[in-house]
Amino acid sequence: MSYAIDIQVQPEVKPFFDPQTHTFSYVVKDPFSKACAVIDSVLDLDYAAGRTATHHADTIATYIEQQQLSVDWIIETHVHADHLSAAPYLKARLGGKTGIGHRITQVQHTFADVFNEDEYFARDGRQFDHLFADGETYYVGDMACLALSTPGHTPACMAHVMGNAAFVGDTLFMPDAGSARADFPGGDAGELYDSIQKILDLPDEMRLFMCHDYAPGDRDFCYETTVAEEKRSNIHVGQGQTRASFIAMREARDATLGMPQLILPALQVNMRAGAMPTDASGRTMLKIPLNRL
Repeated sequence: MSYAIDIQVQPEVKPFFDPQTHTFSYVVKDPFSKACAVIDSVLDLDYAAGRTATHHADTIATYIEQQQLSVDWIIETHVHADHLSAAPYLKARLGGKTGIGHRITQVQHTFADVFNEDEYFARDGRQFDHLFADGETYYVGDMACLALSTPGHTPACMAHVMGNAAFVGDTLFMPDAGSARADFPGGDAGELYDSIQKILDLPDEMRLFMCHDYAPGDRDFCYETTVAEEKRSNIHVGQGQTRASFIAMREARDATLGMPQLILPALQVNMRAGAMPTDASGRTMLKIPLNRL
């Protein structure tokens, strides 16, 4: 399928790396105005102490304020399992609308069961300001942007194309790291392969920005590559890897992986658009379900 993409538009992209979770967050500025979007923000969490902080988010907010930018969107590429979103904090400080893929409802239904949520937990995505549809066009300032559904790692995964830059979430990693796992509830290796092909159908010169990097081989941390480079060198899908071989590889590899350290708090918070869950008396409280994942 072809999409209306203007590869000549070159947004300014500022990365922010969180070493604790190996996450890259981004501020993406419209080249025609002072408008920007924030993608995949991180809230600091000391899991052992049960304490949150906003050091990483403050770095992003300070940059936006110093550059005198206006936040149009605070976007999650998916419901992250390895870090907590700082979207509510950034929205309160900077404004903007929160957004995620429309299949967040499927994620909410799945994990409402895992965490034994009561009937007051909404499963229709209303915690977010906007649910992006596949192929939807939206704007950051005067820059037309495109939301592409890329399920497989999770059902609600989306890539966001902004001019000549695409933010792919966990669907793809740097070429020497391959692809995301597909064994979380709702994940599917075949869907992941199809979603990767959707990204690789974008123009070869499209810049691709990663959500994570783990620096295999002790190289420096990296966050940017291109469609052409992924096609040529990605260890999981490059050089015409078939769907069947990818599924076999992905399922065998996933069977050896442990759960991310922060998956239990991250899912509870992120399926609420970054809001903290509370108990019946209104106190902030997380649940630890046993033997469910």
